[in-house]
Amino acid sequence: MELHVVIVGRKDLAGQLYRQLRGAIESGRLASGLQLPPTRLLAEQLDISRKTISDVYAQLTYENYLIGKVGKGTYVNSRPIKALRKQNASELASAETINAWRTLQSPLPDPTLTGTLKREFVGGATSKGQFPHDEWRRCVQFGLRQMQRTVGFYSYAEGLPALRSAISQHIAFCRGVVCQDSDVVVCNGTQQALDLISRVVLEKGSIVAIEDPGYSPARLLFASQGAKVVGVPVDEDGIRVDLIPDQTRLIYVTPAHQFPLGMPMSLERRLSLLNRAKELGAIIIEDDYDSEFRYEGIPTDSLQSMDEYGIVAFVGTFSKTMLPELRLGYAVLPPAILEAVIKAKQFTDWHTSTLPQWALAKFMSDGELQKHIRRCHSIYAGRRERILSRLNGNLSPWLDAIHTTAGFHIAALFKKPIDLKLLIELARKVEVGLYSIEGFFYQEAPKNGLLMGFGSIETLDIDPALDRLRDILLQIDQSDSISQSGSEKTVSVLPISSALQTRAP
Repeated sequence: MELHVVIVGRKDLAGQLYRQLRGAIESGRLASGLQLPPTRLLAEQLDISRKTISDVYAQLTYENYLIGKVGKGTYVNSRPIKALRKQNASELASAETINAWRTLQSPLPDPTLTGTLKREFVGGATSKGQFPHDEWRRCVQFGLRQMQRTVGFYSYAEGLPALRSAISQHIAFCRGVVCQDSDVVVCNGTQQALDLISRVVLEKGSIVAIEDPGYSPARLLFASQGAKVVGVPVDEDGIRVDLIPDQTRLIYVTPAHQFPLGMPMSLERRLSLLNRAKELGAIIIEDDYDSEFRYEGIPTDSLQSMDEYGIVAFVGTFSKTMLPELRLGYAVLPPAILEAVIKAKQFTDWHTSTLPQWALAKFMSDGELQKHIRRCHSIYAGRRERILSRLNGNLSPWLDAIHTTAGFHIAALFKKPIDLKLLIELARKVEVGLYSIEGFFYQEAPKNGLLMGFGSIETLDIDPALDRLRDILLQIDQSDSISQSGSEKTVSVLPISSALQTRAP
């Protein structure tokens, strides 16, 4: 290890070393269990006698700051770190702003925070079992070789030209997006794309119209920047354009696969939205988060491809097609905001890491992304069909699936009142992860329903998981009927969960 000690002059050498080592241990800079350099090595580095070092080590050992281990060396002993008086947030001039950020709700439920269950219906997650790790490893090695050839300075804020070209070709083929390489900005996921666009479009108090229900991380992001976020209801055709308020500057939509309900925006509604945005002078963000996976009907091109006014920013991500941990996304920007967004990207993080950019460019140009999408499409289609079959079968007394043609989640609404919190709690006891759509509603009255993601759950786990869901619903129905009959005033949760646990394999 490298120990930071400064010896000034040639007086009180032992005292200088003692005070610095003791202070470092008390402050926590030298962590418990850390091995100190041998006395001979430290004496050479500090140009003082070995005996002086040994005496200081011995004194600190006597005071229980250090502990010697025979044949191994000298280590920092376990002891409480001296508590230093730190400034409280309430004492700062920025206390109000800090508190506003601190109290923001978490964007989405994350199963990794509470421990992943055996069978997860979490939305937006993919299965690593389908990812071509060997091919990706080869592309990463290619990226390392490319980085060796550079001069070792910073890269392009807008992204590597090779990746921007690969992205523009991919989305033109898959989604009908009309763009040139120069229109593409590489980002750290969709969330950064939304952040950059809103930075250059919004001011404090600006009106942002979002779908309600809608993608809550986008809503929270816009609100955190001081915007006035207005939830606009959706119907079977998409966002209610007639309810978008005047003076709106930014409109956020998911037209290919409305999040979280799943229906596509109709052609008439798309045209109406474009005209309304032009009238307002607003920018539309089209979040095309998972529409590479389409299962039925005629594929619809992107909203951006219909844009004759230059007002649609098309954002996409590789988190859904590849792995969320890669944090790679992009924005295809209209000329009016392109230069400003590139400047904002440069000011916030200069550029996205070049290694994954090189790797992804190679992965796409070699056709590996399309192979992976086709392979996943076949798997997801089977999982989707299985879930729909059950929702329309023995789960139909309770749940009604909303028709959707793309993506890898299905929203299902309850046909009767149900204690959804209890249902989710009981499902967790039998290793089934269920997630409510309630948190995606903003100003509209929440509906009782489930977001059934099928990207990460294995196909063979779907029926066992839905069997448990059916059993829980039957037990809750039975408990409700007993309660309503007056035979029992209250029903304990324990018998339900215990009965379910006995059925788990």
